[in-house]
Amino acid sequence: MRKRGPTHLFFLLLLLVSNSVLSQQPEYIIGKLMDSETQEPIAFASIRIKGRALGIISNTDGSFKIPLRYKEYGDVIEISSMGYRTKEILIQDFSISELNDVRLQSATLELEEAVITVKKKKRKKLTAKQIVRRALRAIPENYPVEPFSTVGYYRDYQLDSLGYVNLNEALLEVFDQGFDAMDSVTTKVKIFDYLENTGFRRDTLALQSYDYRFKEGRKVIDKAFLAAYGGNEFTILRVHDALRNYKIDSYSFVHRLKSDLLPEHRFKKESDTYLDDESLYTVKFQKLLLDYSAYGTMYISKRNFAIHKMEYTVYDRTKKLPNGILNMHKTDNELIFEIITEYRPESNRMYLSYISFHNTFQIWDPPKFVLESVTVDPNLQCLVMSFNRTPDLQDALNGDNYILKYKDEKIDFTKIVLDNNDGNRKTVLLYPKMYPSKFMSMYTTASASRGSVDSLVLSTKVSNIRDVDGNLINEWTFRDYNQFREFFVQEVKPNVKSPVDSLFMEKRKPIFKDQPITKPDNFDDYWMNTPLQNIRN
Repeated sequence: MRKRGPTHLFFLLLLLVSNSVLSQQPEYIIGKLMDSETQEPIAFASIRIKGRALGIISNTDGSFKIPLRYKEYGDVIEISSMGYRTKEILIQDFSISELNDVRLQSATLELEEAVITVKKKKRKKLTAKQIVRRALRAIPENYPVEPFSTVGYYRDYQLDSLGYVNLNEALLEVFDQGFDAMDSVTTKVKIFDYLENTGFRRDTLALQSYDYRFKEGRKVIDKAFLAAYGGNEFTILRVHDALRNYKIDSYSFVHRLKSDLLPEHRFKKESDTYLDDESLYTVKFQKLLLDYSAYGTMYISKRNFAIHKMEYTVYDRTKKLPNGILNMHKTDNELIFEIITEYRPESNRMYLSYISFHNTFQIWDPPKFVLESVTVDPNLQCLVMSFNRTPDLQDALNGDNYILKYKDEKIDFTKIVLDNNDGNRKTVLLYPKMYPSKFMSMYTTASASRGSVDSLVLSTKVSNIRDVDGNLINEWTFRDYNQFREFFVQEVKPNVKSPVDSLFMEKRKPIFKDQPITKPDNFDDYWMNTPLQNIRN
């Protein structure tokens, strides 16, 4: 038999490696947007495929994905973000094997220098409140009143200290009847595809519905109520677009944007900003209450008073961030919710670019350390306190940590000992200071089935005892989570009506539970801009 030499082995290994690499060819170009000066990620930037009316929005970490096929087409991408110079890049210049860093430069300096060379025109200066008033009055002229549709990428997820949890994704087409129609009633949604992304961690408890009964419910939004509005996750998100729903209530403390924003807030004009070489007013507003504070920003066109972007954040003034941390509004209050909505011009009207709704919640976990039972031992003439974990010795022997009453009369103790006969050392023996006859009377009247006590006769309260791991008895603990619901538009279709014969999303059912799926012929034109789990800073 002829033996294979080293050359044959090398060829075989090379072939195996080549096949492995080919089988793992990437489907997407991966990039990350950063500020050229600060190196900070740029979130929610528009990344459009020029000439195709398609695009995505960058993630909060600045990351984005573009299908590899557009590199083969030789397309150009156009990247724009408020306050930055628009940038065009050939997709062919991107690497398919590495993360592509893209840096954007501030637009402020360049445009301010250009303004100096232009002859100044006399223009009446408007106050911040006057600018917002004009913007609200101009909504019917600046936003579509005719039917249209938007195709986009929806996702909801949670963030905890370890990263993304419970990421759900979908591709949707939203058929909107126009701003004169009530969105929650008339808008219809087609689901192209949806995915419960098991590539990210799943937490079934965090997936539960909110329960507003503190310590009776496990998933709680403290000091807030998130109404279901008779719909699913996407319906809830749509209701929180205060611009689209400017005639009806949206959220606290904007309420009805058309009539309530101006009288309920204080306004201040800041320096202008720019988007795609257009100058925008920047107007900040706030509302301060005893328990809450709210901060908002509007970016408004100086040309036609169209609202390009609206940000709104509400904080709990009764809760402080730990370790002297300040939030983005330079206060130490904890966030309740934050909403960012951006619109972009298309065919002389403003259409949604993206909406992001972020709220905080807590998952409450039951006490780890509890008193499991109290029994009366007639032989030892003592009360037997059985814990589920080994108590700290010093805490367990401190009589001040026990309040026991027999027929409403407080019981004192002659001694307290840890039961040496209990191998797990979870049992504490309390020897009451009383005559034997009285003890037997207590035993007879207080004992219920199997030696446990009747709490109406013998009441027990235990406090300030920790177990050997430091868990306080009867203490509920909570984990903080951040909830996000987001929709990023990839294509706008003006003057499009909803089809008559089609399967639409059932609004009262969760998006990711037995919904009808309808994929269009051009389904491959759209993609899920899944966030990266591990992206370098």
